[in-house]
Amino acid sequence: MERSTGSASNEVFKNQERRYQFCGYELKITQDLKHLSIPAVIWEAGIVLCRYFEKKRMNFTGKKMIELGSGTGLVGILAILLGGEVTLTDRPNVLNQIVYNITSNIPAEIMARTKVSALLWSKPYDQNASKYDYILGSDIVYDPREFQSLIKTLLYLSNPNTVIYFSSKIVEIPGASEFYEKLLPKHFNSEIVHTLPHKRINVYKITRKISSD
Repeated sequence: MERSTGSASNEVFKNQERRYQFCGYELKITQDLKHLSIPAVIWEAGIVLCRYFEKKRMNFTGKKMIELGSGTGLVGILAILLGGEVTLTDRPNVLNQIVYNITSNIPAEIMARTKVSALLWSKPYDQNASKYDYILGSDIVYDPREFQSLIKTLLYLSNPNTVIYFSSKIVEIPGASEFYEKLLPKHFNSEIVHTLPHKRINVYKITRKISSD
């Protein structure tokens, strides 16, 4: 399903390169608008998640991380620069864009902490499944038909100690509230740790529920 751009500014489709400052780093993000549409958009929720990491002075040194629906790679790239060993994932046709942005932003001496991989939620496979310390996602809760596959993927990739950070713009996404309020709580605990009320963007901290079996 192709995602609606909602209220995304037309400006985002005119500029192929954008620069951001987070945590003392300048990120240069290129959007492959020639070959991609929605995955080339830099969604506001991703920027908010980066700002949250900056506000909390997050340090991911030595942590194994995976980002779902990486798109341009903005959030995952910042996580690498903050010390994480990060796997950035998306559909196969998006990976070239992610690789380009990683190459533009990640110094050669820490490139070994970076991996780019295709990951389909309907058939998740990852050699490090259940070994991740963190799972990241921004504006990936938008298609109700994929919600069950997303839950399945989170269960597959996480363990009881995994911390998941999701950032979502609730008002524009049909079913997003249901995902966080009804579907996710069946298997996970979650809390809103940061919010921009005027933009209706929430950052959620999510952990697996401990089975009582």
